[in-house]
Amino acid sequence: MDGKTLVIVESPTKARTIKRFLPKNFIVEASVGHVRDLPQSASDIPKELKKEEWGRLGIDIDNQFRPLYVIPRGKGKIIRELKKRIKEVDLVLLATDEDREGESISWHLTEVLQPKVPVKRMVFHEITKKAIERALENERAIDMDLVNAQETRRILDRLYGYTLSPLIWKKIAYGLSAGRVQSPGLRLIVQRERERISFVKSVYWDIKAELFPEDEKKSFEAKLESLDGSRIAGGKDFDPATGKLLPNKKNVVVVDEATARSLEKELADVRWAVSELSEKHSKTRPAPPFITSTLQQEGNRKLRMSARETMRTAQRLYEQGFITYMRTDSPTLSAEALQGARSAVQELYGKEYLSEAPRQYAAKSKGAQEAHEAIRPAGERFRHPDETALSGREKSLYTLIWKRTLASQMAEARKVSVTAKIDAGRTRFSATGTRIEFPGFIRVYVEGKDDPEAALDDKETFLPPLAEGQELSLKGLESLVHETKPPARFTEATLVRELESLGIGRPSTYATIINTLFERQYVRKQGNALVPTFTGFAVVQLLERHFQEMIEYSFTSDMEAALDQIAVGKRNRLEYLTSFYLGDSGLKARVEHREKAIKPEESRTIDLPHITEGIKVGKYGPYLVQHHDGEEVHASIPEDIAPADLREEEIQELIRAQKNGPEPLGSDPESGEPVYCLTGRYGPYVQLGEKSDDNPKPRRAAVPKGLKPSEVTLELAIQRLSLPRALGINPATGKEVLVNDGRFGPYVLHDGEFRSLKKDDDLFTIGLDRALEILAEPKRGRGGVSVLKDFGAIADGGRKVAVYDGKYGPYIKCGAKNIRLPDDKRETEAIEKLSSEEVLEIINTASKAKGKK
Repeated sequence: MDGKTLVIVESPTKARTIKRFLPKNFIVEASVGHVRDLPQSASDIPKELKKEEWGRLGIDIDNQFRPLYVIPRGKGKIIRELKKRIKEVDLVLLATDEDREGESISWHLTEVLQPKVPVKRMVFHEITKKAIERALENERAIDMDLVNAQETRRILDRLYGYTLSPLIWKKIAYGLSAGRVQSPGLRLIVQRERERISFVKSVYWDIKAELFPEDEKKSFEAKLESLDGSRIAGGKDFDPATGKLLPNKKNVVVVDEATARSLEKELADVRWAVSELSEKHSKTRPAPPFITSTLQQEGNRKLRMSARETMRTAQRLYEQGFITYMRTDSPTLSAEALQGARSAVQELYGKEYLSEAPRQYAAKSKGAQEAHEAIRPAGERFRHPDETALSGREKSLYTLIWKRTLASQMAEARKVSVTAKIDAGRTRFSATGTRIEFPGFIRVYVEGKDDPEAALDDKETFLPPLAEGQELSLKGLESLVHETKPPARFTEATLVRELESLGIGRPSTYATIINTLFERQYVRKQGNALVPTFTGFAVVQLLERHFQEMIEYSFTSDMEAALDQIAVGKRNRLEYLTSFYLGDSGLKARVEHREKAIKPEESRTIDLPHITEGIKVGKYGPYLVQHHDGEEVHASIPEDIAPADLREEEIQELIRAQKNGPEPLGSDPESGEPVYCLTGRYGPYVQLGEKSDDNPKPRRAAVPKGLKPSEVTLELAIQRLSLPRALGINPATGKEVLVNDGRFGPYVLHDGEFRSLKKDDDLFTIGLDRALEILAEPKRGRGGVSVLKDFGAIADGGRKVAVYDGKYGPYIKCGAKNIRLPDDKRETEAIEKLSSEEVLEIINTASKAKGKK
């Protein structure tokens, strides 16, 4: 290519990386994401385009579902720059990502820019010199089937969300929403909570014996296996809905406490001997290289990263040329990748750690699409993590990908298990020892487990040398009580796995699905578990009662299959959209037919089988309504109580406190005012004095998490009300240093700067010197997120402004308010160039928009 060529990619980071591998006559520019999209609201539609046919959907239903595309705010400058560049070149190469969305961005670029020079598509799945050269040799046209599939997906999402969401606003509360994939995902989480509500606990016992051969000093453990020839019941033998043994469990005996204690005495005086010995050799194969869904799962299990964080980090690694494209359903490795992985294994661990032949894996999902290649380190030679100059989460995630890829080409792990059956009177005990004969791939990588007990599978346990008929000595017996556990709540990892297995959405959308559930406050995190809120329950309940077929898992997966057929040109998109929305049983008809039958009061009432009276959801969260002596009593339910964990006794305590008014814990020794423990939306808190016209804002303080109102003492309440504690003056600034406790834990405060206290720091004993040490540490946002750019106290009232790298992307923090950065300002390069004037303009625009709303 002798003339000038313009290459357009999505991000400035990708542009910088790709530029290194292109000739000097190539210009590389970034579109910074999408250049056109459907309007988010009526205010986004230009005046000259405001016609009735677009409606609030931004789609002309009567004209073949023609979408109205608008240029997002802030994109005008980028488009003008790209048009200017086009005039300087002889060829335009569209190098957006190699998937449906990337294809769609390329098409939108041609529609907006209207280039007069030839336009070609350039695709690659990694940013390396060889891959870029190969892409230049294999340019192609835009694949309109892929574009149509992406556009159809976008229209479907808009039709579903913008038709059902207003209904939910009317019937439950404004601002809630439904989504084609989001709602079935929420339903999974709610159904798991219902399983926990209906769960009935079972209690069973067993016995552990500590034994040793008479000629051996080292003891080992054995567990009771059978009694009088019947197997001892374990947790999996019980029905979680009844707490009783499952009907199909024959010849199984449940040991209770009395039986266990009796057996302890009985077994103390019997002969113990080895009755059977068996040895089993087994091999374990490594897990396949990462695809999008498994990367999200392992990122959550091993690195405690959300699906969104994992994908954002992987995006940065891809754009910097460290890994291959991170949106893929295929675990296949190219010949180049196989060679790179096997060379690294041989070099680092030796030839004996290589698998006998290159190992390939096939996709398990029947709907696997866009099969570029597995996610792996980029290039022919895999860079060791220590050679990358990466740090933090980028290095951690790259290391995970590097290890998983190497492990896929390593020898199987070989294990030897020895099981001993030991007879004692009318009982039989069992003991197992496992020895790793050859570690193989587990020297590098072991896949994470969602079950903590299963995570012990790869650990060695040893038995002393034993022989059949050998007598053993009893060192001790211990009776153990067990309780069956309710079904575990979903984590992000297990939810991603479930969504994939049911065919709901696509791996590239999982992070967005989960993020939306958090943003709508349908789900919150409790540790690593996803807990549905009462509002989330209400939304699912309404959809199940009136639009059951719309949130069936099979309905959603069938839609994905239809989109796949459109993507390969095997299905007519217009026929599909017409059937979905305008058919006799289409979405529009369903909503129009059923809307009047949906009663708001009923929709705001949540039915929980373990609670006798309904729970309501309102503008300010969940609350209880009960009638006492002809009087209606309302009481807020703290948001940190999960639906399955709410108990009748807690409800009665909340109602009693609301009805009778709070009883003071005692009096404050200094002021003589009464001290109360009250319960609000965010849980229990203590209050000094009563609220009145003269005292509209009495002093309040939060109660430590996990503490019930009945457990709060006067001493604790007075201690909490003493916060914030003044520690002294910072000699460097002459300003006061304080410590306090907030919704997200204890912190130190100085001159508008906040730092979280460490685990070992006590809120009521920490001194000034230690507080100054914490303040001197690098600034981090909540949850450990970093500050990307600090502007200082530039906002009105001296409020401090900074850009944070948050859990869901970069955002501006102005005082206590969080403001989303515009799309064209979210890249690292754009943030670095952001001026004080620009950031204040973004803050003011956001404030005005909120005021109008």
